[in-house]
Amino acid sequence: MASITSTVWASLPRLPAKSERVIQRNPIKLIRSLTWLQFAFFFSGWFAWVCDAIDFFAVTLSAARLAPYFHKTLSTVTLSITLTLLFRPLGAFIFGMLSDRYGRKWPLVANLIIISALSLATGFCKTFSAFLACRSLFGIGMGGIWGLAVSMALENMPVDARGLFSGFLQLGYPVGYLIIAAVNLNSRVAKETGWRPLFYTGAAFSLTGAIIRLLLPESQYFLERQAARQREGDQTATSKKSVQFIRETWKMLKTHWARCIFAIVLMTGFNFYSHGSQDLYPAYLTNDKGLTSHQATVATIIGNCGAITGCTIGGYVSQYLGRRITMICFCLFCCAMLPLWLLPSSFSGLAAGAFLVQAGVQGAYGVVPVYLSEISPVAFRAMWPGVAYQIGNMVSSASAQIEATAGAKLKDPKTGKPAYGRVSAILVGVAAGVVILCCLFGDESHSAHFERGRAAFEKDGGLDVVDDGQAAKTYPESTQGDEEKAEDIQRDHLRA
Repeated sequence: MASITSTVWASLPRLPAKSERVIQRNPIKLIRSLTWLQFAFFFSGWFAWVCDAIDFFAVTLSAARLAPYFHKTLSTVTLSITLTLLFRPLGAFIFGMLSDRYGRKWPLVANLIIISALSLATGFCKTFSAFLACRSLFGIGMGGIWGLAVSMALENMPVDARGLFSGFLQLGYPVGYLIIAAVNLNSRVAKETGWRPLFYTGAAFSLTGAIIRLLLPESQYFLERQAARQREGDQTATSKKSVQFIRETWKMLKTHWARCIFAIVLMTGFNFYSHGSQDLYPAYLTNDKGLTSHQATVATIIGNCGAITGCTIGGYVSQYLGRRITMICFCLFCCAMLPLWLLPSSFSGLAAGAFLVQAGVQGAYGVVPVYLSEISPVAFRAMWPGVAYQIGNMVSSASAQIEATAGAKLKDPKTGKPAYGRVSAILVGVAAGVVILCCLFGDESHSAHFERGRAAFEKDGGLDVVDDGQAAKTYPESTQGDEEKAEDIQRDHLRA
């Protein structure tokens, strides 16, 4: 009993070591510490994530116009959203494995070109069957973006800046929504037959993202790992490297299977947490609160501004409070703001509630990219976090149907209308509880130097091994000075 108690106590989140708390560093100084190449890598990953959001929300914003065009009900049209979410784990696995094996550049370029072509093809669909086929294939392409963007952006980032830029990276999703929502507010696009420009916009953004990544070199991490192999005189043939990669993948699964399950449970909770606050929010405002569609759209945009604010703050303070404590604090803040999300009847009150709740939701979510990168097997930081993220998305794909069904049964006693708001608040609260439990008893590797780990095509890459044979996430206090020197050397190398 005592051993169980001590184990539970040891797993609880704590503040990071003093050497890792960089909250006293002005964020402007953190931003200025990056080289132009590090900025370019980050921007490329961030822009890819923005493109992902633009392409995804094009369907949700045009669903009401797609239904009469294809002569289907709204619930039938939303099947395309579910299919997109269901196929995303497959894309995360395929493109993640390609990225961990062959590098960050070409898999991401190909990924963006594929979703650009599929988004363009969606705009040309004339039958509902063709539309569903395009969106299903699009789900495979879309699933690869997050893992590739996160791995490339953060592995080239100074360790003490990763928290801040994790928040910046995740806020690319609400930024993408704001861009496509602004396009959707155009009077011509808003017409019943004007849904196609939304998909053309998505195709143009994704193609631009592919061009941006094409102009940049391979990730510094992969260049250094290839150089290390050459210094060791490793001239293994390409076919044998692929065999080695498969072996290391198997080693990783045997070694880290429990952590894989934990990440999937965490991201399932996170995706229910996020989708519960978003999917039926416009319907809640129009049906429960009597707002117009235009007011609901504006309130949703204000909520996304709160999401951007939360992502920025959450990522930054996680460098001081730690990843898990930060996520717990923002989940508690979100739950405390739910009454303001539910009780007001005026537009201003509801908009304020949307801003604060989304700040809480996305404040916790802004820590996810760096948190998953730090606890993932170091050689599989494109595939492993991406698959966990997208499986969580797949499991939560039914959240809208759950809310709609429960809301229709749990009606408001005064008006007799579906209580979408109350059901959404319950779902958000339960999901926040799941995330908090995961954070209380999960793993954390704050400020892990995963950029020193071996790549997946190297021997023992699946065992989190660095060049000196030590565990990539374990650094004794006596080596702290050496870590700082190594970090300085790495920055000077990147500047050169």
